[in-house]
Amino acid sequence: MAKTTGLQKGDKKLINAWAFYDWANSVYSLVISTAVFPIYYAGVTKEFESFKLTETIPFLGTDWNPETLMSYTIAFFMLIVAFISPILSGIADYTGNKLKFLKFFCLLGSLSIIGLYFFKDEATLWIGILLTITSGIGFWGSIVFYNAYLPEVAHPEQQDAVSAKGFIMGYIGSILLLIICLAMIMFYDTFGFETAGQATRITFIVVGVWWLGFAQVTYRKLPKNEHTRTPQKGYLTSGFKELGKVWTELKNYAQLRTFLISFFFFSVGVQTIIYMAGIFGSSELGLPDTNLIGAILLVQFVAIFGAFIFSRVSKAFGNLTALKVTIIIWGVVCFVAFLLDKNQDNIAFYFYALGGLIGLVLGAIQSLSRSTYSKLLPETDDTATYFSFYDVTEKIAIVLGMLVFGALNAITGSMQWSVLFLAIFFLLSFVTISFIKKTKYVK
Repeated sequence: MAKTTGLQKGDKKLINAWAFYDWANSVYSLVISTAVFPIYYAGVTKEFESFKLTETIPFLGTDWNPETLMSYTIAFFMLIVAFISPILSGIADYTGNKLKFLKFFCLLGSLSIIGLYFFKDEATLWIGILLTITSGIGFWGSIVFYNAYLPEVAHPEQQDAVSAKGFIMGYIGSILLLIICLAMIMFYDTFGFETAGQATRITFIVVGVWWLGFAQVTYRKLPKNEHTRTPQKGYLTSGFKELGKVWTELKNYAQLRTFLISFFFFSVGVQTIIYMAGIFGSSELGLPDTNLIGAILLVQFVAIFGAFIFSRVSKAFGNLTALKVTIIIWGVVCFVAFLLDKNQDNIAFYFYALGGLIGLVLGAIQSLSRSTYSKLLPETDDTATYFSFYDVTEKIAIVLGMLVFGALNAITGSMQWSVLFLAIFFLLSFVTISFIKKTKYVK
């Protein structure tokens, strides 16, 4: 017999609890993936280089460029998530225990972030790399099951607004914590720390506790749809069986399949820009860390309003129209970035303007893509498996985007050409999504 929280689908309390997980976990995306940890990692590895008078760092018996090592680390854990999430979500659908998997990956991610406190020098580099991998697996693994709950907590006509609400709460929470973390780092002596590095390591503990602590609010309200079905040949075999079943079903849903193709193309561009924007500003444009952090904060603030604005656009003109507008703007971002040059006057101002443009469509395209996909799903109990396809598509897109970006940078010697090439993926996405026919809920 399924256990429930007593809250019905569409209930405001249930929706708020679901959206609150964005508040809890988005601190990983901003503080760990984008802002504080990358700068800390660069600073620590720079000390290795300065001490040894070399531009490489040793890891696993090989000398690495620090940025290359980190990019390969990201690609590695993305591939792991892409491989395991369909299996795990298939198992979760079969046993009905999405909540247990959500809790497990949240625990893995949050404890891994807390463990980054022990990464402080060359001897502990392995800790930094290992926990970067496990925290990434924890974050992205939990997202599979979090997204899969959307059709269970909100009706189709609610899902645009509910999805946007989650992203907005995530941006607000992550901005708040980032400001706290930056205050701790910049005024470390006021907080009683000996160095900025020690303060930074303390912020990792704060981020992990924030994520794990606030996730408890979500856990108390989500449906606990557990049942006792036991697969005949083991859970792993059943997971692959469920995956194959959904893959076969996808072939019969042209609308859903077409959307996934379009989603793949624009995810190549969006996710690569998110991961590489800071490096682009630092290496290509020569901007100092203060400008980069400022631009990151600006992106987050604008993204709050962007997600809200485009949820209104979607309500007035439909999901597909709103998505097309965001894809066009992302293409414009690529062309603007290509035109920037570090020798230009007021280059920092132009970079801030570019950050504002990215913020306008960052939350919007993520929110709209999640809700549109949810609306296109067929009537099924296997929502986690379907959303695993969604997440796997995004992960493979990230790996492809990182490879293309890096290869073009190596060939041309400039990241500007890499950014310009990403515009092609947005063009392909726009063309593909244009073939999707409007329905009652997807317009």
